[in-house]
Amino acid sequence: LVMQVVREQITRTLSSKPTSLELFKNKVNALNYSEILKLRQTERLHQEETLALPAVELKERLKPELLELIRQQRLNRLCQGTMFRKISSRRRQDKLWYCRLSPNHKMLHYGDAEEDTDSPTIEELQKKIPVADIQGLLTGKDCPHMKEHKGKQNKEILDLAFSITYDVEEDSLNFIAPSRTDFCLWTDGLSVLLGRDMTSESMHSELEILLSMEIKLRLLDLENVPIPKSAPVVPKPPSNYNFCYDFSQTEQ
Repeated sequence: LVMQVVREQITRTLSSKPTSLELFKNKVNALNYSEILKLRQTERLHQEETLALPAVELKERLKPELLELIRQQRLNRLCQGTMFRKISSRRRQDKLWYCRLSPNHKMLHYGDAEEDTDSPTIEELQKKIPVADIQGLLTGKDCPHMKEHKGKQNKEILDLAFSITYDVEEDSLNFIAPSRTDFCLWTDGLSVLLGRDMTSESMHSELEILLSMEIKLRLLDLENVPIPKSAPVVPKPPSNYNFCYDFSQTEQ
């Protein structure tokens, strides 16, 4: 370490091209260990910032493509549909209903459903709302069904509640998502249908994961490396698994 510091003292001083031996000595003495550490840290931070700039630019270029991927996933999820429950004063009397988006993204189909129903078809859902008639999207305490039951809903229910207004905001279709994930999927999907930006925490998390993975793939050194267009064949499972270590056995 001492030799590295001395070498760095000399090389840094010579790089400044001192005009006399006295000036050389003064500059060498001024470059003590603490000064060299400060210089190293400053240069390392500058190098990290320089390397980070291309990554930031690449992120901005990739964002639109990945956001479109998330939008399509949200719309596909709405097309699959979700089972919701209606609010009632007694949990035992809660009724279920199902809602799904049509494949052409022009109609929301919904209707009552039985508890043992897996996924009702569009034909089985008797009611529908044209997407073009949807005026707005409300969440939490702004929802009509949360205002009607004011004081009876806890924070957990408020975090799962959302509504769409239609027919010039005179009517509304009210939802209580079965989970926070479903809440994010539906509010994002409905925002896409309304031409708005997605704002859920799930969207931000998924975007960061996709950006990180995409950037790592782009930075891989794949020159002259053939990339197959189809996935490799999955090998057959082994005849036995005796080669696996059994961690349930306590080592003596």
